[in-house]
Amino acid sequence: METLSLPGWRKTLWPRLGFTLLVALGFALVFDRSRTPFAVWTMRTATVALVALLAFSVFEQWPRNPPRWLARWVLQLLGVLVAIPIGVLMAFGVHSGARVHEIMGDPAQRAGFYGLLGPGLLFGPWIAFAALVRQREAQARHQALAFQLERSELERQAVDARMRLLQAQVQPHFLFNTLANVRALVKAGSPRAPAVLDSLIAYLRAAMPGLGDADGTVAREIALVRAYLDLMHLRMPDRLQFSVHADEEAQDLRCPPMALLTLVENAVRHGIDPGEEGGRIDVSVTVREGRCIARVVDTGVGLEQGGSGTGTGLANLRERLRLSFGDAQVRLAANSPHGAVAEFEIPAQRSQA
Repeated sequence: METLSLPGWRKTLWPRLGFTLLVALGFALVFDRSRTPFAVWTMRTATVALVALLAFSVFEQWPRNPPRWLARWVLQLLGVLVAIPIGVLMAFGVHSGARVHEIMGDPAQRAGFYGLLGPGLLFGPWIAFAALVRQREAQARHQALAFQLERSELERQAVDARMRLLQAQVQPHFLFNTLANVRALVKAGSPRAPAVLDSLIAYLRAAMPGLGDADGTVAREIALVRAYLDLMHLRMPDRLQFSVHADEEAQDLRCPPMALLTLVENAVRHGIDPGEEGGRIDVSVTVREGRCIARVVDTGVGLEQGGSGTGTGLANLRERLRLSFGDAQVRLAANSPHGAVAEFEIPAQRSQA
């Protein structure tokens, strides 16, 4: 059994003293006091109990490293067993052999002496053993709780690290695609290139401060989506129309950064870009029965021609939402007559930011 640290020992001091004095009072009431006044008898039982407690506590701390063949709990029980006769002698004021003969010569004192020594030797070690068992159980519960807290903290750190990694994969994915679009306009000498570049700069100024955050809000995500679609509209004004709407009650809800943007970007890449006629993208965020539903509908080429859209972007999104909320769903389906419908559904939780 591990020794208690000084703070731990101080924490258990008063409960131990209270329990010891309560046991002493019980002994004083139960066992024969002969003709000894009750107050004197109670003081004597308390003295024996406190001496036994002192031995129990001393051998709990000392020696710091007992021999391997001698368990600490055995040492504590032996200490209590030896301390009880010493406590009885102290209770009767024995300081010389003459005092012992005087007690033994007086039938009343002799009865009181043995009446205190016998039950003390009989019950004292058992009470100490029960205290050791209870202490071991308390330590086991404390250790189990400490392990559980440590495991929870390690799991939280692992989730945070994984979230950072997934988010780091999302950021270059979007930025590189956008920069490639700008590069293509510049290379083609398009007069729209400066406006697109200005829009990209404005977007990055709004987006970069929140990229490192583990959490965000629907309002921030809607602003990023709108800026992104403005940027894409400048790149292909004749082939992209869009609308963005979010319920008022959804504005302050939690939403991982770039979660909604992932769906919108996939709609542009896999739905609008591949088709000659382009299409329309409608983005909505609604709240129903305690759930937040983000929905992106496009009228592009559809899943068969544009691909499933479940590559790195959607795979990371599904994992990020699972890590953030646990109870989250990501769905992708065909839109009639053509296009795709992508949505995710998460618990409607207010942001703490």
